[in-house]
Amino acid sequence: MNGNIAGRDFGTGPLARASALVYTLLVTEGLLLLTSAPGLVPLLLLGGDASNLPLYAACLLPAGPAASAALFALWRRSGDLADLHPAAAFWRGYRLNAAGVLRIYVPWLAVMTMVAVTLAHGHVGGIPGWWRALLVVIAVVATLWLVNALVIASLFAFRTVDTARLAAYFLARTPLVTVGNAGVLLAAALVTAYGTEALTALLGPVFGLLLLHTSRAMIDHVKEEFTA
Repeated sequence: MNGNIAGRDFGTGPLARASALVYTLLVTEGLLLLTSAPGLVPLLLLGGDASNLPLYAACLLPAGPAASAALFALWRRSGDLADLHPAAAFWRGYRLNAAGVLRIYVPWLAVMTMVAVTLAHGHVGGIPGWWRALLVVIAVVATLWLVNALVIASLFAFRTVDTARLAAYFLARTPLVTVGNAGVLLAAALVTAYGTEALTALLGPVFGLLLLHTSRAMIDHVKEEFTA
């Protein structure tokens, strides 16, 4: 009887759950860096000149599917040391979601590149301050929309147009989710500004876990209202 109890308890205690979380984060981090490396390596080598902005965008292309796969793996993580398969979950998420995520991520990246180029060269073209402020607002809203879309596309199987609509709908439907996601994005921006892009990439799974936590209400609504 004691042996059966020990068998049931193995891998399910607080220390085991913490170890399972750390293991999942480390494996996910390694795979996230691996799948982002084709763009991350040249990104770190580029200079800070505004003329490189289109190149920055090209370097960021692999990050979309990689981030989606990381969210997929983190959402399906187990707290049981005896039932850990983060690598398999990551690659499954990558295969399932890469194409759909790119259909959302590439247009967003193109819009962000145009906004960044316009803001970087605004003084040359004499763009008024109110227009620059409007572009900043558009960029922030579009990025919050992307976060919603990325979470939905990573965890659910909707058509691209439906994912885009749901992402926009939940910006207002779940304001606490929007505010929470904005806080995570701000934290990532501060890490990048005061550290390096490499540090932000290393903390990628932690930010992903935070996004899943702040997006929980949206995820629950999607599951209850838009899935069979």
